[in-house]
Amino acid sequence: MKKSFSLLLILFFWAGCADNDDVIGWDHVENYGDERYKDYGENPFLAVADYPVSTFSVDADAASYTNARRYLSLAQLPPKESVRIEEYVNFFTYDYPEPAEGESVSINTEVSGCPWNGEHHLIRVGLKGKHVPEAELAASNYVLLIDVSGSMDARDKLPLLREGFKMMVDELNDDDRVAIVTYAGKSSVAMKSTPCSRRDEIKRTIDKLRASGSTAGADGILTAYEIAQENFVQEGNNRVILGTDGDFNVGLSSYEELVELIEEKRKSGVYLTVLGVGSDNLNDHMLEQIADKGNGNYEYIDNSDQLEKVFVHEKARFHAVVKDCKVQLTFNSNRVESYRLIGYENRLMDKEDFDDDRKDAGEIGVDQTVTALYEVKLKNGGDGYFAALDVRYKQPPIEQSRLLQHKIDGMPVSVSQATENTRFAAAVVAFGLMMKQSEYRGTASKSMILDLAGSAKSFDPHGYRDEFYRLVQKVKF
Repeated sequence: MKKSFSLLLILFFWAGCADNDDVIGWDHVENYGDERYKDYGENPFLAVADYPVSTFSVDADAASYTNARRYLSLAQLPPKESVRIEEYVNFFTYDYPEPAEGESVSINTEVSGCPWNGEHHLIRVGLKGKHVPEAELAASNYVLLIDVSGSMDARDKLPLLREGFKMMVDELNDDDRVAIVTYAGKSSVAMKSTPCSRRDEIKRTIDKLRASGSTAGADGILTAYEIAQENFVQEGNNRVILGTDGDFNVGLSSYEELVELIEEKRKSGVYLTVLGVGSDNLNDHMLEQIADKGNGNYEYIDNSDQLEKVFVHEKARFHAVVKDCKVQLTFNSNRVESYRLIGYENRLMDKEDFDDDRKDAGEIGVDQTVTALYEVKLKNGGDGYFAALDVRYKQPPIEQSRLLQHKIDGMPVSVSQATENTRFAAAVVAFGLMMKQSEYRGTASKSMILDLAGSAKSFDPHGYRDEFYRLVQKVKF
């Protein structure tokens, strides 16, 4: 998988092997070279008569999409195990309304035809975190936790992180604070918590970072959280930002140990953002999971443009306005025969978890949108609403959840008559189904994706929808 095959050759091989029985199990972590991915499989269709309730935690990560973009830039298909379709969809921002007065999240839904299966429909569920003017954002206490081990000595690793963190410092307010912790064989405090009025000094410290040695990731995590807690800003934005390829090989290095450590540290009220970089030994599975368990998000940085997206265009997302957000749909058996949640395979929750405020779930930042699509088979002649939608979330720092309720009803529209939000999300899902070599991809095709995406680009604040369109044009399906 490390060799550069042409997409055409890979797709020819795919077409010949798509129906074989060599399927990777649900619990298998697959290696590509030294890159590690976990195959979560795909959500199946479920009969409403047997399983009327669907519950999941929101996921605002976007790493899977940018990782795929990196593979495609090398004329390779991404490993199908790396594809988390919800992260493809949530890389993009959607034109959803602001929340009602007093709420921190809004709900937007639509029912349309399904472009890759003419007998099915799509239900789109959209959420949006409230807007907060930049001047009103809470003061920030950041700890940059930077992997400087030997594996980071590559152009697309530590040098890329240095560029990004300097970009971030330039965007912060003078009274925001930044500390820098590095780790290789052991952790080291490169800079104590420092106000950004001294940004030149902070940037010089970042510039001096060099890579060598082994990787004591857990030791670095402990030190970073200690500093974040020492400088904790009440009702502020307290966050550790970890930049690494995920190669933890000294100290606590097993998946279970690191997850347990992160779960314990999230109780401190400090959020965690994970930035994955590089190839060769990218541990995607580990990084996605520790971000999930650390009340945070996971981004893969494939180029300088992605640094600008994360640290400039979407910098307000570091400020969480929604915590432990859960979504629950109860389908109307008079209207819906069966359904399939597209993506979110590792974010599924038990029905009983929805009302339990002790259960961890996902976060949404300022102005951030989260989108989920269900593929459904409707009943002929059925009437009434399609599903009752409940959304439960917390407004940090408050630990008691709030409940929003919404009925999904109305007349379904053809996908061509649907809103741009639905058309573009459907295009990205179809692309993800192709990349995942999904058994549910139906008639999805390059021309279908281009038609849908090309008709849904009027809302494109930073050109990411247009970039997606141009990316699909180059792929040889």
